[in-house]
Amino acid sequence: MEGTAIRAAEFFAGIGLVRTALEPLGVQVVWANDIKQAKFNAYRENYPDADKHFKVVDIREVEAADLPPGIDLATSSFPCIDLSLAGNRLGLDGAQSGMFFEFARILEGMPRRPSVVLLENVHGFATSHGGKDIARAFEKLSQLDYSLDVLAIDAKHFVPQSRPRMFIVGISKDKLPKNSHVGVPAPSDVRPPWVTALHERHSSTFDMHYLDLPPLPEGPKDLSGVVDHDVPASAWWDAKRVEAFVDSLSDGQRIRFEALRDGNTISYRSAYRRTRQGISMWELRRDAIAGCLRTTGGGSSKQALVEVGMGREPRVRWMTPKEYARLMGADNYKLVAGTPNQQLFGFGDAVVVDVVRWIGRHYLIPVLTPEATDEG
Repeated sequence: MEGTAIRAAEFFAGIGLVRTALEPLGVQVVWANDIKQAKFNAYRENYPDADKHFKVVDIREVEAADLPPGIDLATSSFPCIDLSLAGNRLGLDGAQSGMFFEFARILEGMPRRPSVVLLENVHGFATSHGGKDIARAFEKLSQLDYSLDVLAIDAKHFVPQSRPRMFIVGISKDKLPKNSHVGVPAPSDVRPPWVTALHERHSSTFDMHYLDLPPLPEGPKDLSGVVDHDVPASAWWDAKRVEAFVDSLSDGQRIRFEALRDGNTISYRSAYRRTRQGISMWELRRDAIAGCLRTTGGGSSKQALVEVGMGREPRVRWMTPKEYARLMGADNYKLVAGTPNQQLFGFGDAVVVDVVRWIGRHYLIPVLTPEATDEG
C-alpha cells in the first residue's frame, strides 16, 4: 500500500496480534500498552521497536498527553472477565472490564481524537446487566462524537477455532464515508439478529451506521493444518494417563470416541475438562475444530489434542504454544519469550489475526484511506 501510513494506538495490546493483523495493510503502531511484562516481552521479540513505543503500565496511569500526536486509529481489546458468561458478570462496574472507561477517558483528553476506534470483546458484553452496559459504552462513545456499528464474527470462518467475538467500530461523525447507511441493517453473517436488534434498540438514541460487507469465508473444517508434528514423544501422555482420560468420558462421549477410534482415517479432536455434578471429566468437541482458547489458569482453560483412528491406540497430549499460535492465525509468531504457560496465556488473551485483518481490509482501511485500492 502506498501513501502515508495510518498511525495507530493499540490499547491493551497484549502480545501484539492487532499489530500483526493490521501492519501488512499499511497501519503503523506508534503507541501501545499493556500491564503485563510477560506480554511485552513476547511483543518485543516479534517487534524489536517495542522499546520505543510500548508502555508496560496500568492504563489508569496513562494520560492523553502521553500519546504521540496524529493518531488515526485506536484499538482496544479491553478485559472481558467481568463481561464473559463464564466470568463474574460484574460488567462495566467490574475492576477489569471497567477499564473501558479509562480508554474513553484518554480518548476524551486527546486534542485530536482518532478518526476510527475498534473495540473487541465477548458476546456477553451485549447482554451484561440486561444490555445496560453496552448502552453505557454507546453513550460514552457517542459523547466523544463517534457514530457506531457492531459486528459479530466467529473466528471459525478463518481458523479451526470457535471463537465468537463482537466488535464495535466507531467513526468520527464528520468522517463517515459516503457509502455508509443509517437505519437497521439486514441480518447477515457479520450482523446476526441479535446485532441488528442492538441497532434497532439504540439507533434512535445514538448515532449509528453500518457499511455493506462481503460474506465471511467458509473456514477450515478440521485441525489437520495446525497440528504440530515435531513435538517430542515425551509430550504424549503415558498409557495410564490416556486410560484415565478415556475412563472419564461420559457414555455419549465414549460412543463418539469409539466411532473415531474405529474409523478408517486418523482424526484429531480437541478436548477439555468439565465439572459435571461435582465430577471432573473430559469432553471431546462434536466438530473437528478447537474450542475457544482461554487464558491458562487451570480447570477447563487448557485444551488437549486427541489423535485417534484406524484402530490404533489413541494418543493424547496438551496442545502446544505453536498450535495455539496457528489457531490464532499467528503462524509465524516467534515463540522465544516466556514459559510455555505464559505463551499459552498470551494467545488465549489475544485477537485472531485473520479476523482483525478482514475487518481492517474491508472496513477500517476503506474508511481511513477512501482513495486507496485493495491490493489483496
